[in-house]
Amino acid sequence: MEWMKAIGEAVDYIESHMTEDITADDVANHVCISTFYFQKGFSMLCGYSIMEYIRNRRLALAGVELTNSDAKVIDLAMIYGYDSPDSFTKAFTRFHGSTPSQVRKDRNMIKSFAPLKLTISLKGGYLMDYRITKKNSFTVLSASKEFSYEQAKQEIPAFWQEHYASGKGQTVCGMFGINIDEQMGSEKFEYLIADVYNPIMDIPEGFMTKTIPAFTWAVFPCQGAMPISIQNVNAKIFSEWLPTLREYEIAAGYCVEMYDAPDKYPKGTLDENYYAEIWIPIKRK
Repeated sequence: MEWMKAIGEAVDYIESHMTEDITADDVANHVCISTFYFQKGFSMLCGYSIMEYIRNRRLALAGVELTNSDAKVIDLAMIYGYDSPDSFTKAFTRFHGSTPSQVRKDRNMIKSFAPLKLTISLKGGYLMDYRITKKNSFTVLSASKEFSYEQAKQEIPAFWQEHYASGKGQTVCGMFGINIDEQMGSEKFEYLIADVYNPIMDIPEGFMTKTIPAFTWAVFPCQGAMPISIQNVNAKIFSEWLPTLREYEIAAGYCVEMYDAPDKYPKGTLDENYYAEIWIPIKRK
């Protein structure tokens, strides 16, 4: 299924099950794409994670219902997936800028959040460099942490900052950032800040080794200041490359970012010539 069609069907599914207990797994299963890659693609193309989109739509609908009906706050909380009026009120206030009681009593303004709508435009002829290469398995020494897809965009950069601030960067410089979801359907995934492991080394406390299996990889070069260059290529992978992929499909729940040594560049990772790569495992259909 093409990505734009899949996202359209996902939005329709979400809208028709808005007051039900749906998860990212449910949405991805409905469009027959692994949760691992559908969540990444949805976020890249739409600007929101699946669950963030669902939460915003629910709070927008709750605001409309609050102003247009006599429904109790406790009932709205249950309808839109909150365990208690307190948790609903906190989320409602963060989203709308006013509490439910202020909206109802003082007629405070509420925010809208319309359903995603797909537009069709004629585009094509994209130039996107990549190569397909086979790599043997390799072992990395890494700092590891588990993240939810919902919070990863904010928490992974903080993980890198914490890694260097704690002095761990002296042991693992961070040649790789590796995203692993072996089940390709979990709500959480493992993320590694890693270097190639030298087997004669002892494994320092607080670190672990991990073997990345042999795969055929699609390798995408990223040149330019970070993080913009790698974010731009990631967006193109999901908006331009994956939708036109005919001979291959995603092989496993791995995604590797490879970073060149910053000290090779006058401005480090902010240099206009800084080089990195994104590796996606693929197999023939």
